[in-house]
Amino acid sequence: MSKTILAVDDSNSIRVLIDITLSNAGYKVIIAADGDKAIEQLNGQHIDLIITDLNMPNLDGISLIKQVRSHENYSKVPILLLSTESQAVKKEEAKAAGATGWLVKPFEHDKLLAVVKKVIR
Repeated sequence: MSKTILAVDDSNSIRVLIDITLSNAGYKVIIAADGDKAIEQLNGQHIDLIITDLNMPNLDGISLIKQVRSHENYSKVPILLLSTESQAVKKEEAKAAGATGWLVKPFEHDKLLAVVKKVIR
């Protein structure tokens, strides 16, 4: 059974890149355009990993992480934050919210796959 990854980003081009990269590697990818849409996608289905952008309309990445961590079914799901920002303060805020790791955009396909393989179970 392939692993399921929820990818959340307000940029269509980033969503497409993540989808192609992970789908070609054999993962099932679910796409959401913002944090609110991501919460709707959870709806009880099994998720092995969440990759989320930091800055999004409606519900940003850190708020999304906090909401995901408050759901019993998803409290242990690894969450990678993918952002153009690399400030230590933001990384600490994400870690405190429950992020598993941080990747900087633009990402290299091989690096994304390596990190995904490392954190997904």
